[in-house]
Amino acid sequence: MKSTLRAKSQARIKRIAGQVSGIQRMIEDDRYCVDILNQISAVRSALDALGVELLTGHIECCVVGHGTATSHAKAKPLNPDELLSELRTALSRFLK
Repeated sequence: MKSTLRAKSQARIKRIAGQVSGIQRMIEDDRYCVDILNQISAVRSALDALGVELLTGHIECCVVGHGTATSHAKAKPLNPDELLSELRTALSRFLK
């Protein structure tokens, strides 16, 4: 993972964790259900945005850059069919 993507991802995760903590406080404070549902929707959107960033980074670094200097250091050596299969698996898990 590129260091810029790692930093952005870590910042997003911290914001998401704050949002989840906010939802917990809202429930403890017996807030209006629709307000809580709106916050849950915001967390889902934030997680989706994080997933898109990570998936894009994976495609750029590990799929397109596979076997080059831009490839992730921990990427497994895969042939093109295996890379495509890995990408399909990642996409299907992300899109569920």
